[in-house]
Amino acid sequence: MRLFRLQPEIYKFDKFSEFVKEFGINDKDVIVVNNSIYDKFIKELNLRSVFISPKKYGEGEPSDEIIDQVLAEAAKNEFDRVVAIGGGAVMDIAKFLVLDNVSDTLDVFERKIEFKKIKELIAIPTTCGTGSEVTPYSVAEIKSKGTKMGIGIDEFLPDYAVLIPELLKNIPYKFFAFSTLDALVHAAESFVSPGSNPYTDIFAEKAMELILKGYKEISEKGREYYSEIIEDFLIGSNYAGIAFGNTGVGPVHALSYPLGGKYHVAHGECNYEFFTPVFKTYTKMAPDGKIKRFNDLVISILDLKDDSDVYTELDKLLNFVWEKNKLNNFGMEEKEILEFTESIIEKQQRLLSNNYMPLSKDQILTIYRELF
Repeated sequence: MRLFRLQPEIYKFDKFSEFVKEFGINDKDVIVVNNSIYDKFIKELNLRSVFISPKKYGEGEPSDEIIDQVLAEAAKNEFDRVVAIGGGAVMDIAKFLVLDNVSDTLDVFERKIEFKKIKELIAIPTTCGTGSEVTPYSVAEIKSKGTKMGIGIDEFLPDYAVLIPELLKNIPYKFFAFSTLDALVHAAESFVSPGSNPYTDIFAEKAMELILKGYKEISEKGREYYSEIIEDFLIGSNYAGIAFGNTGVGPVHALSYPLGGKYHVAHGECNYEFFTPVFKTYTKMAPDGKIKRFNDLVISILDLKDDSDVYTELDKLLNFVWEKNKLNNFGMEEKEILEFTESIIEKQQRLLSNNYMPLSKDQILTIYRELF
């Protein structure tokens, strides 16, 4: 039984220009990057690479329609490597460009074709959330199905993960909040996953420590302080990606997908909605298992006196980072509580089964009702 795998070689540079020199970026590279990052850090270098901006085909998180159009644009060029520079959306899109003979994204998500990797992939995060630079996963909204789908295949694993803190120094606070909350959920779900082991726990624990201690500092020194310690969050996100890249994620993600898919709520914010409600449910169901280790870890990091207020204090800290919304404020209708629950049970069994304790239909309905 395989316990742990870390494929990408991990590099770190202070400046983007140092990466360009070390990796010999040239005209045989396709670089997937949005214009804001290109204009700020790349344009002045006058690189001869092929640049593709996914935002040309649509705003927000990736959809199968956007990925199909990026695939079509890339197919017009001859290239040896794919360089993904961005958040999880950019990386989720760029991963498709390494596969041979793909033009329909849905064929990949539904595993209708044979997967063959024919290009190298270099992944450079510009947010501190998904950890996609070290994982084999891609998630997209599938327009025809009205939900999100995820897939994890070895061919999607980047060959190189490159950390450049310079690229994150001035990210808007909202993106910082959503991405780091996402990373925290990744680490937490990995930690209580049935696939967790002593190797993944090392990375999950350290990720949670870096992120939660960072949040404490921000709560004490003010929200603007996040940019001063952004490197801690970048590394914490990377650790979380290594952890869940080996264990997968679970019901928090499953419950978030219908909301994100229908109402285009940011992935990190969706996960944040369901994070502590799911973990409180776990604690009620089996308080003496791995969830106790999770709760004890949070108590230690937050310097709490006992476990009686662990989720009260955790929610208070997370609510300082970003105030949690009610689901109806996103546009969700009450009738969709049942519709979303049935959709999850039908379409997200892979995630639901990767759990600390199985959640019943009634428990999922209860979580939705409490958040509505």
